[in-house]
Amino acid sequence: MSRIYPVCSSSSGNSTFIGTRGHGIIVDAGCSFMALKNALFLIGTKLDESGIEAVFITHEHSDHIKGVEQIIKKTKIPIFASRGTKEAMFPNGTDARVFDAEDGYRSADFEVSAFRTSHDSAMSVGYKIRFGEDSFGVCTDTGIVTSEAERALLGCKTVLLESNYDEDKLRKNLNYPPELKRRISGEFGHLSNTDCAEFALRLVKSGTRHIILGHLSRENNTPTTAKSCVEKYLSAHGFIAERDYTLCVAPVVTTGEYIAV
Repeated sequence: MSRIYPVCSSSSGNSTFIGTRGHGIIVDAGCSFMALKNALFLIGTKLDESGIEAVFITHEHSDHIKGVEQIIKKTKIPIFASRGTKEAMFPNGTDARVFDAEDGYRSADFEVSAFRTSHDSAMSVGYKIRFGEDSFGVCTDTGIVTSEAERALLGCKTVLLESNYDEDKLRKNLNYPPELKRRISGEFGHLSNTDCAEFALRLVKSGTRHIILGHLSRENNTPTTAKSCVEKYLSAHGFIAERDYTLCVAPVVTTGEYIAV
């Protein structure tokens, strides 16, 4: 049974497992090696090459690569990232087990392709994953949904999509200076609840049946706010939750939940 298992998801750390119990791949490793190891243990999966085929990195920000160094040191799992991300992660030279995500990845079980996202990093990407008859998309840390992302994600059965901030909460946040607000809401920042909802509609129309909202800001969003925004928008266009699609919010830190598709 195919599973997508958000290990962690917030501005503090992001990582997602896709596969079956005991075997799969990881998109991002933004929590510590021990936290990732313990989380995978909850679904009977080892954080080594017997349990994880590969790790795919979206970009070099710390909340997405925190565990990478220890994964390289303690396992033989290959790491994939864009050329720009590799150079930003390893300015003194890339480890021999870090490969170009743009070349794609294919194994007996998985086919993974990267698509460009729009973020203030060296060369950020998202990923489309084919596993058996199922297709998954992971798209976070993007100020807009790029044309590459849209082409890759439309038709995916399950998509983890960024729903980072509520526009009103961000605007009223007195702890954020104007330049930070402009960064977050800009073309190279993060996806708002409203933008997420608009793209979710296109996803559902294309056949997507499971949407997971991810990378929520702790300061400028809440799970209830994000989920309500998407549900209301889809309902206004005739699509009803649990009938036409399922919708959930990825946990900040997992307690063992997964989504079977």
